[in-house]
Amino acid sequence: MIETNMIPMYVRILAGLFALANVGYGVVGYFKPSQIFENSTEGVDVKGKGARYAGYEYASRNLAIGIGLLIVAAIGDPHAIVMITGIRALVEIQSIGINLSLKKINEGFITAAVFLAIEVFIIAKMFV
Repeated sequence: MIETNMIPMYVRILAGLFALANVGYGVVGYFKPSQIFENSTEGVDVKGKGARYAGYEYASRNLAIGIGLLIVAAIGDPHAIVMITGIRALVEIQSIGINLSLKKINEGFITAAVFLAIEVFIIAKMFV
Protein backbone atom coordinates (compact mmCIF):
# COMPACT_ATOMS: atom_id res chain seq x y z
CA MET A 1 0.00 0.00 0.00
CA ILE A 2 1.34 3.43 -0.84
CA GLU A 3 1.63 6.38 1.51
CA THR A 4 -1.05 9.08 1.60
CA ASN A 5 1.20 11.66 -0.01
CA MET A 6 2.03 9.24 -2.83
CA ILE A 7 -1.56 8.83 -4.07
CA PRO A 8 -1.82 10.54 -7.46
CA MET A 9 -4.18 13.52 -7.20
CA TYR A 10 -6.18 12.32 -10.22
CA VAL A 11 -7.01 9.08 -8.35
CA ARG A 12 -8.37 11.05 -5.38
CA ILE A 13 -10.32 13.29 -7.77
CA LEU A 14 -11.70 10.23 -9.61
CA ALA A 15 -12.70 8.64 -6.30
CA GLY A 16 -14.37 11.91 -5.28
CA LEU A 17 -16.29 12.20 -8.55
CA PHE A 18 -17.33 8.57 -8.26
CA ALA A 19 -18.48 9.28 -4.70
CA LEU A 20 -20.52 12.27 -5.89
CA ALA A 21 -22.14 10.05 -8.53
CA ASN A 22 -23.12 7.59 -5.79
CA VAL A 23 -24.47 10.39 -3.61
CA GLY A 24 -26.45 11.79 -6.54
CA TYR A 25 -27.81 8.36 -7.42
CA GLY A 26 -28.82 7.86 -3.79
CA VAL A 27 -30.59 11.24 -3.55
CA VAL A 28 -32.45 10.65 -6.82
CA GLY A 29 -33.54 7.27 -5.47
CA TYR A 30 -35.42 8.97 -2.64
CA PHE A 31 -37.45 11.02 -5.09
CA LYS A 32 -37.94 8.27 -7.67
CA PRO A 33 -37.63 4.89 -5.92
CA SER A 34 -39.04 3.03 -8.93
CA GLN A 35 -35.63 3.39 -10.66
CA ILE A 36 -34.63 0.11 -9.04
CA PHE A 37 -36.97 -1.81 -11.33
CA GLU A 38 -35.34 -0.74 -14.64
CA ASN A 39 -38.58 -0.38 -16.64
CA SER A 40 -39.28 -4.11 -16.51
CA THR A 41 -41.47 -4.49 -13.47
CA GLU A 42 -42.68 -8.02 -14.34
CA GLY A 43 -45.74 -7.74 -12.16
CA VAL A 44 -44.27 -5.55 -9.42
CA ASP A 45 -46.49 -2.69 -8.30
CA VAL A 46 -43.97 0.18 -8.26
CA LYS A 47 -46.48 2.41 -6.46
CA GLY A 48 -46.91 0.00 -3.56
CA LYS A 49 -45.31 0.41 -0.16
CA GLY A 50 -43.01 -2.58 -0.57
CA ALA A 51 -41.52 -1.33 -3.82
CA ARG A 52 -41.12 2.17 -2.41
CA TYR A 53 -39.32 0.86 0.67
CA ALA A 54 -37.08 -1.34 -1.48
CA GLY A 55 -36.21 1.72 -3.54
CA TYR A 56 -35.46 3.71 -0.38
CA GLU A 57 -33.16 0.94 0.91
CA TYR A 58 -31.35 0.87 -2.44
CA ALA A 59 -31.00 4.66 -2.41
CA SER A 60 -29.78 4.77 1.19
CA ARG A 61 -27.12 2.16 0.43
CA ASN A 62 -25.79 4.22 -2.47
CA LEU A 63 -25.97 7.42 -0.44
CA ALA A 64 -24.10 5.92 2.54
CA ILE A 65 -21.34 4.41 0.41
CA GLY A 66 -21.04 7.63 -1.58
CA ILE A 67 -20.71 9.81 1.51
CA GLY A 68 -18.15 7.45 3.00
CA LEU A 69 -16.10 7.41 -0.18
CA LEU A 70 -16.32 11.19 -0.47
CA ILE A 71 -14.93 11.60 3.04
CA VAL A 72 -12.04 9.18 2.55
CA ALA A 73 -11.21 10.64 -0.87
CA ALA A 74 -10.99 14.09 0.73
CA ILE A 75 -8.78 12.78 3.54
CA GLY A 76 -6.72 10.70 1.14
CA ASP A 77 -6.10 7.63 3.31
CA PRO A 78 -5.32 4.78 0.89
CA HIS A 79 -6.46 2.04 3.29
CA ALA A 80 -9.88 3.63 3.74
CA ILE A 81 -10.25 4.31 0.01
CA VAL A 82 -9.51 0.64 -0.72
CA MET A 83 -11.98 -0.56 1.94
CA ILE A 84 -14.88 1.66 0.85
CA THR A 85 -14.23 1.08 -2.85
CA GLY A 86 -13.94 -2.66 -2.18
CA ILE A 87 -17.34 -2.69 -0.48
CA ARG A 88 -18.82 -0.87 -3.45
CA ALA A 89 -17.13 -3.37 -5.79
CA LEU A 90 -18.85 -6.23 -3.94
CA VAL A 91 -22.19 -4.54 -4.59
CA GLU A 92 -21.38 -4.31 -8.31
CA ILE A 93 -20.28 -7.96 -8.43
CA GLN A 94 -23.61 -8.89 -6.84
CA SER A 95 -25.53 -6.87 -9.45
CA ILE A 96 -23.56 -8.45 -12.29
CA GLY A 97 -24.14 -11.93 -10.83
CA ILE A 98 -27.88 -11.35 -10.50
CA ASN A 99 -28.14 -10.13 -14.09
CA LEU A 100 -26.11 -13.08 -15.39
CA SER A 101 -28.25 -15.55 -13.43
CA LEU A 102 -31.36 -13.99 -14.99
CA LYS A 103 -29.67 -14.05 -18.41
CA LYS A 104 -30.25 -10.31 -18.77
CA ILE A 105 -27.69 -7.98 -20.28
CA ASN A 106 -29.37 -4.62 -19.76
CA GLU A 107 -28.54 -1.14 -18.52
CA GLY A 108 -28.23 -2.41 -14.95
CA PHE A 109 -25.59 -4.91 -16.02
CA ILE A 110 -23.71 -2.34 -18.08
CA THR A 111 -23.81 0.25 -15.28
CA ALA A 112 -22.51 -2.30 -12.76
CA ALA A 113 -19.73 -3.38 -15.15
CA VAL A 114 -18.61 0.22 -15.76
CA PHE A 115 -18.69 1.05 -12.05
CA LEU A 116 -16.74 -2.15 -11.28
CA ALA A 117 -14.07 -1.18 -13.83
CA ILE A 118 -13.70 2.25 -12.16
CA GLU A 119 -13.49 0.64 -8.73
CA VAL A 120 -10.85 -1.87 -9.85
CA PHE A 121 -8.82 1.00 -11.33
CA ILE A 122 -8.99 3.01 -8.09
CA ILE A 123 -8.02 -0.01 -5.98
CA ALA A 124 -5.18 -0.96 -8.33
CA LYS A 125 -3.73 2.56 -8.15
CA MET A 126 -3.42 2.23 -4.37
CA PHE A 127 -0.89 -0.61 -4.81
CA VAL A 128 1.18 0.77 -7.70
